[in-house]
Amino acid sequence: MKRIGILTGGGDAPGLNAVIRAVVKTAYSSHGYEVIGILDGFDGLLNPNGIVSLTPEEVRGILPRGGTILGAANRGNPFARKVVRDGVEVVEDVSDEVVARIHELKLDTLIVVGGDGTLRITQELFEKGCPVVGVPKTIDNDIDGTDVTFGFDTAVSMATEAIDRLHTTAEAHHRVMVLELMGRDAGFITLHSGLAGGADVILIPEIPFHWDAICEKVKARARSGRHFSIIAVAEGAHPEGGQQIFRRAGDEVFVARLGGIGQVVGKFVGEVCGMETRVTVLGHLQRGGSPTTFDRWLATRFGAAAMRLAASHRHGRMVALRGTKIVDVPLAEALAVPKRVDVEGDAVMTARDLDICMGD
Repeated sequence: MKRIGILTGGGDAPGLNAVIRAVVKTAYSSHGYEVIGILDGFDGLLNPNGIVSLTPEEVRGILPRGGTILGAANRGNPFARKVVRDGVEVVEDVSDEVVARIHELKLDTLIVVGGDGTLRITQELFEKGCPVVGVPKTIDNDIDGTDVTFGFDTAVSMATEAIDRLHTTAEAHHRVMVLELMGRDAGFITLHSGLAGGADVILIPEIPFHWDAICEKVKARARSGRHFSIIAVAEGAHPEGGQQIFRRAGDEVFVARLGGIGQVVGKFVGEVCGMETRVTVLGHLQRGGSPTTFDRWLATRFGAAAMRLAASHRHGRMVALRGTKIVDVPLAEALAVPKRVDVEGDAVMTARDLDICMGD
């Protein structure tokens, strides 16, 4: 019986379980494949107890669940793994061990569900001869090979609901409400939810902002009798000529952790614009909970399509949504250019037409 493996890497996102379920059900019902799950990302391939059997019975009822039944690890890069040797912490390339484990498990294909970082590792493993297929997952929607990644719609829905709730208290107390949202280098969540929720100011990494522009927008609203404002700011946003704000520095293994721009913007508005201000950081609420209908729909289609790729031995490719169709593209092509908000595109133009301040 042919065998495939599946793992979920990087940060969690709503819809991961829907992919797992679709892969397993498609494998057994349409292709006669055995499926094994790899626990905690690539780390599971280095752990003797990191393998579990996945049958249709094991994935029953997981479609609406958030998170992932396989666990995830956003620091599990086998090409740069922290280990302790002779009492000293060092970074080593253990990718050969991962390759050997894949062959030892007799995997016809390893399906990897992850974001930009996880899929880059997958491409490197493919270059080392591993039979891999990629499934794009990220709430940031920053993978260029697909129009949309699953997890994004759920994150935007949560952010939009937060803006809706902040509107009522902002208006009641005549305050400026600053909402900090996820988005390291891509501002899709902030832009989409800001438009959908009616934010007055939207700050994204792709458009460095000017402090005066923010203050003028808030004051203009106050002069017109609207003594409250909503500012949606991506965690990676930064002023013109300034730097992103980090809560923790990074290294060759740990990605630097962003956070704090919301507080900086809130302090400025309070002190310079003279408006009472409150700051909310939505954080991991954007990642959690049950996936939306769209994300379940997309993740299920991705999972089934990934299994079809595996069955046809079309390795080194990634499933993707183009328009309304599920297609597949080479991993290298999908990852060649990071996807960012088009600052001249329709969404930004729409925001400007609606008199939303983009900070510039």
